[in-house]
This record gives sequence, structure tokens and C-alpha cells, in this order.
Amino acid sequence: MTSNRSTEKTDRKYQYNFSQIIHDAMYDRERREKKARTMVAVLKDFIQTDCQSLKAIDIGCSTGIITNHLSKYFGKVIGIDIDKNAVEFALHNFHKNNLEFTLCDSMDIKYPENTFDIAICAHVYEYVPDANRMMREIRRVLKPGGICYFAADNRLNIKEPHYNLLFLSIVPRHLAHAYLKVTRKGRFYHEKHLTYWGLKRLVSKFDKIDYTKKIIGNPKLFQADYMIKPDTKKSVLAKYFKPIKFQS
Repeated sequence: MTSNRSTEKTDRKYQYNFSQIIHDAMYDRERREKKARTMVAVLKDFIQTDCQSLKAIDIGCSTGIITNHLSKYFGKVIGIDIDKNAVEFALHNFHKNNLEFTLCDSMDIKYPENTFDIAICAHVYEYVPDANRMMREIRRVLKPGGICYFAADNRLNIKEPHYNLLFLSIVPRHLAHAYLKVTRKGRFYHEKHLTYWGLKRLVSKFDKIDYTKKIIGNPKLFQADYMIKPDTKKSVLAKYFKPIKFQS
């Protein structure tokens, strides 16, 4: 997938070379493994059983750093991505009997239905051309009762996380493109974030348990203290809010 940030196009296509666009973040092993530890902590807390018999798929695995960490805890882990350079890096650097990487489109996952116990979909939806189609594919390849770890950024974010620009994800898209040009950070704003309510619609076919309150309330337990410092105002206030739980 070619990067649309260097063109004047107004349509959203694949980003085949995403690891080269966001190079430092995708190859930062320490940072990526911190994210992986949070994933494992949340999943183990939810599953409450040994995970060694479970098979997982990591959607949008990029350089494979997170996928490799997950393989320590699950019986089999397969990472998929359309970024050839990133997948080649993963294949070259990570070798385990229970670990696999493959070029594969998240909107057309090349595995049969009911294949996986766990699907990891962390900060991926905003990049794919059709996030709804991706979520349908995730449901298809999950076994009945399977779990999707879904982490996502909200459109209503004061500072956009990829470019660190105020209100970038909130303004209309044609203004976002102009904003990038004026600040000389790009020419096309590819990421398409959803609001909280849009995210609820995106995962509406799933039973939903929101772990946000639990993580904020006890960041150390969920290996998230690199993002949220324990005993800060944010973590203390979270204890007074009712957890969000949705049933589809």
C-alpha cells in the first residue's frame, strides 16, 4: 500500500509501507513490549485460566515485536500485516515454534472461520480502508465465545496521537489535510478516527466489556503505569465511576 500522505489524493487506500512512515514507533522494542504487557495483563484478568492452549491472531502486527511477546503466553500466535518490510523484519528477527508471520489483509483474512480463540486489534481500525469489513472478518475467524482485544483512539481527542497536533482528528477532513500541509507534517491525513459512539457501532456485533476504568484505577496491575501514573488525580477519580459494560 502506498502512502497517500505524499499525494494530493482525497481517497483512503492501503498504507503498505506504514512501518516506514511511523518508523521510530514501529521499531521501538521497549515501547512496543510495554503495550504487549498491558494486553497480556488484560487478557489474563478476563480469561482467568491458563492461556497456553489458546490460539491468537495479531491483526496489523507490523514489525512483530508485540506478537513475539504474546507468544510467551499463548499456545500459538500468528501475526498478519500488509506491510512487506515490517513482516520481513518480523520473520528475520523472531523465531519460535509457536510463532508465525504472514502477509495478509485484515479485511480478507486468509484463515477459515472459527480458527482463533483470541484476536488482537490494537490501534488498527483508523488505518484500514473499511473498518467494518475488518471487524466482520475478525468475528468470522474467531471461535464461538472467542475474545477480541480491541484498543482504539477516540476522534474527540484534543491532541491527535500520530502528529501531536491540536484538534487534527476533530476538524473536517479537508481541513485536516490543509492543517498537515501548513504545519509541513504531511499532505494527506489518512487516519480516520471515530467518536466513542462510532466505536460502539463498529463493535456492535460483539459482547463488550470496557476495561478502561479498571486500567485507569489500577495501572500497575495492568502494566499500564508507563501511561498512567498510580495515585494521580486521573487514577483516583476513575474509582468513582461506574464501569461501562455493553451487551449486544
